[in-house]
Amino acid sequence: MQKNIRNVSETEQELEIILTAEEFNPELELELEEARRSVKIKGFRQGHVPAGMLKRFVGPSIEASVAEKMASKHFGTIAEAENINPASRAQIESYNYEGDQLTIRMIYEIHPEFELKDFSGFTFTQADYTVTDEDIDREINLILKGHGTLVSSSEPAGEGDTVIGDVSKLDAEGQPEEGQTNENHHFNLEYLPADNPFRLALEGKKGGDVADVTIEPKEEGDETVRYRVEVKEVKHLELPELNDELVKEITHQRFETVADFKADVRIQLEQHFTHKSEQDLLESISEKLIEEHEIPTPKSMVASFQNMLLENAKRQVGGKLPKGLDEREFLNAMKPNAEKHARWLLVSQKIAQLNNLSVSDDDIRAYAEKEAEKDTTVKAEELLNTYLSSEFRDYIVDTLMKDKVYDVIKTKVTITKEATPIPAHEM
Repeated sequence: MQKNIRNVSETEQELEIILTAEEFNPELELELEEARRSVKIKGFRQGHVPAGMLKRFVGPSIEASVAEKMASKHFGTIAEAENINPASRAQIESYNYEGDQLTIRMIYEIHPEFELKDFSGFTFTQADYTVTDEDIDREINLILKGHGTLVSSSEPAGEGDTVIGDVSKLDAEGQPEEGQTNENHHFNLEYLPADNPFRLALEGKKGGDVADVTIEPKEEGDETVRYRVEVKEVKHLELPELNDELVKEITHQRFETVADFKADVRIQLEQHFTHKSEQDLLESISEKLIEEHEIPTPKSMVASFQNMLLENAKRQVGGKLPKGLDEREFLNAMKPNAEKHARWLLVSQKIAQLNNLSVSDDDIRAYAEKEAEKDTTVKAEELLNTYLSSEFRDYIVDTLMKDKVYDVIKTKVTITKEATPIPAHEM
């Protein structure tokens, strides 16, 4: 066997495999014999078709099958011997039987070679969130809103009120268009942006008032749209009193006192923002290292991340993209993001390689035990069996390897903590 390797680009190679008749003939004869036993040709008994005629009828398909088997058989051996790191499955570009020689040309993508830059001088700022009593009260207030009661109000509509009214689209003369009225529409003013035209027009209005709303065009060429809202009713949300009885009800007896409930809310907020702080830090780290390594990315790797982003988007909106949003357009829009994902994967793999990182069964066991502590209804051994299964193992290994890579990075860079208030909009 002869082999020739040619670099097509930084992420693509071509492999030419040249085999002698001695190497490929046994497989060719085997396939011909199998075909002889199964092929039916009119005028000949099954299994007795002459070799020449058999080759004329099924020869091309047999030659293709043999080339495929020879390519599959030898590619792995060559890749290991030549330290080829494929990023995609090798595809046969062409094959040619000439005399006693079979030549197979294969094309495949590879991980690009690059030098990992020294990142020990990088500095990152990590938010150090502090949960205050005001934060806890604000969070509890949000919980109480879910158990509040809407009651009619004769007062002008305020920020937290709901306005109920009939909404009519107006024509150029300012008259309601026929068939363009939406009755009993509910406007929850609290959840409309401060500059929303409907919110600006409805704040301060009472039942019986009329408010005209103008929607200015956002883009050149768009038309101005006008609406009229005939306010029927203003409703105010009355919150229940926070007491021990309410705590028992809304927590399904998990907590019995207001003090215990508030303590749990504090714990939940602290855990949430500790996690957010860590995730924001890791995102900053990956963004910086992606920025520092302008390396080419294999097309197959980018396509894989594009498809992942597409499937994630579909899941978030019920399994398919909204009507009018073309998948091809979405994939093209996601390509820059997918390229970043691919570049980060290459950088993190390089860090893992240079630091001899690996994930053992003991690492997976420790992870299972840690996760079991969070949910007492699940036993660590059950989780371990799940994590070690063929369905989940790759995902768990990837998760733990990612943690190990970040741990290496964090030991080499400088991380400064910055006292940060809890952002109210994330409560």
